[in-house]
Amino acid sequence: MKKILLSCLLVPILLLSGCAGHAADTSDRLQVVCSLFPYYDFVRAIGGEYVDAVLLVPAGRETHSFEPTPLDVITMSRADVFIYNGGESEYWVQETLEASGDSIGHTLRMMDHIDALEEEIVEGMESSGHDHEHEHEEDEHHHEISYDEHIWTSPVGAAELCRAICDTLCLADSSHAETYRANLDAYLSQLSALDQAFRAVVSDARRCTLVFGDRFPLLYFCKTYDLDYRAAFHGCAGDTEPSLATLKYLIDKVNAEEIPVVYTIELSSQKIANAIAETTGAQVRTFHSCQTVSRAEFDDGVTFLALMWRNVDVLKEGLS
Repeated sequence: MKKILLSCLLVPILLLSGCAGHAADTSDRLQVVCSLFPYYDFVRAIGGEYVDAVLLVPAGRETHSFEPTPLDVITMSRADVFIYNGGESEYWVQETLEASGDSIGHTLRMMDHIDALEEEIVEGMESSGHDHEHEHEEDEHHHEISYDEHIWTSPVGAAELCRAICDTLCLADSSHAETYRANLDAYLSQLSALDQAFRAVVSDARRCTLVFGDRFPLLYFCKTYDLDYRAAFHGCAGDTEPSLATLKYLIDKVNAEEIPVVYTIELSSQKIANAIAETTGAQVRTFHSCQTVSRAEFDDGVTFLALMWRNVDVLKEGLS
């Protein structure tokens, strides 16, 4: 039903957008619209002064349930470059792109530029609560694979995504390609330093298991650094209340292995993590997936790198 309503709204909205033209675009800078915060921040770093980056999903908003407003659709249609993740939770993107015709100069689907990993249901994790519509079509797609969408969480993967963004900016604005590539090189050096910091923490660690009293959007991160994990839900789960069996499993895991930290993710209620911590004596720490940021953080200009460096510190605490 959501898809039908969206389709009905797109055509009149885009017709109005076409009538309005690009009169609101007073800047000569490249207009780049990004669906998620990591890509918005990568664009800021690589594009520099020659790019105006726009974050489509508002800061502080739950990204998995986002649906574009009429103004969002107009913003997309006026972009020189539109960058989106391409996971199933962005079901609305393809319909919008199909309706917008040739008005968007370049589109970049980020999941085309990384080796996607299948979602995992590990021991103790709730297996229900997946939001994506295709799972309601089991008769037709019984063996369809669900891929984890949080592809930017490893600095190694983030580097590949940044290269794809740079290539697209260069195509859209070849006159500043040299600057974009220089900015990319500088940013890749910072990602490399971050990667080495994580590797140093893991190398010196006493343990290799992370426990998340929350959804788990860090699959790519854990695979990069060969870390084990347990969690209440997988990364795109719609559930917020775990079963008693899942809660007991996580509590027993923390107690049995004397795990010092239970992690939660940004903008979480922390309810599950707090319950585990109260029972076990573990500390609760936030591990930033960077999928979104709070409004205050966004207004303060927080960056992907700054949040990930915070993760270095909380990872060290959790693996000690």
